[in-house]
Amino acid sequence: MKALCIFSGGLDSLLAAELIRAQGIHVLALFFETPFFRAHKVRHYASHIGLPLRIVDITGPHLAMVKDPVHGYGENMNPCIDCHTLMIRTAGNLLEEEGARFIITGEVLGQRPMSQNRKALSMVESESGYAGLVLRPLSAKRLPPTLPEKEGWVEREALRGFSGRSRKPQMALARELGIRDYPSPAGGCLLTDRIFSVRLRDLMNADPNPDVRDIEVLKLGRHFRTGPKTKIIVGRNQKENQILQSMVLSRDGLMQCVRIPGPTALLAGGPFSAEELKTAASIVAAYSDAKEGQDMEIRLERSGEDRVVSVHTPDKARYRGLMV
Repeated sequence: MKALCIFSGGLDSLLAAELIRAQGIHVLALFFETPFFRAHKVRHYASHIGLPLRIVDITGPHLAMVKDPVHGYGENMNPCIDCHTLMIRTAGNLLEEEGARFIITGEVLGQRPMSQNRKALSMVESESGYAGLVLRPLSAKRLPPTLPEKEGWVEREALRGFSGRSRKPQMALARELGIRDYPSPAGGCLLTDRIFSVRLRDLMNADPNPDVRDIEVLKLGRHFRTGPKTKIIVGRNQKENQILQSMVLSRDGLMQCVRIPGPTALLAGGPFSAEELKTAASIVAAYSDAKEGQDMEIRLERSGEDRVVSVHTPDKARYRGLMV
């Protein structure tokens, strides 16, 4: 018997996998990767308990869903109900390929009021197309029996009946199961982050069909909207300056200070007017080591063009109204 576990790498999904493995069932963890949640740390937590892991890129369908979620967004740009539905549907589509019989998740009833209440859990399961095959081991005793429980594939009495937002029951179970290495419950989805969500909404207003690079850039620097379609991203440190340089595409521009240390800036969404280029250069100067009022030369590289834009260093407060 084999089950597929929708796996975040967090404590809840670790516990769900272990509860099912304790019943002699083989579990394969599925991590669904998008620009909003990457698998950087997931491999570590899966290997910590010897859990087989498969990473599945769902960027295409996930981006389409984020643009227009059926059930709307949470507090920020997080379409949790639609996202859970997509993940369960994708896992269900892999059941036959992986030789598995059912799906498990680490969801806990009532842990997230909007997306993990009884109605939402039932809705997600129904809309995924795999009703009855989705088992939530941590809250199973508080939910209707699933097919795996009814058929005796899983012993219901060995599952748990957790509910609510407290993590104490999970932490106690982790100690019982010998799981000592797990992440804090901060959450790994960027769509729940307020600042990232503001930037994403701004990007989608400027370009309804952004590409992955444009989304990745949202994670870096200071963002300034210089026009309806144009934006400048200013590095905050040397590491971000280097990353921004590596992300420049042929359609972009790049600005750097000539003689005085300062940030690298990526100009995205052109074409830029002469006024917008002057504004971009002034922003770069404002965040450089130059003193206010000092003459600055900012090098501009774009589409084969390589020239210097001269500006007087302004007070950075002048451009706070443009900041995204």
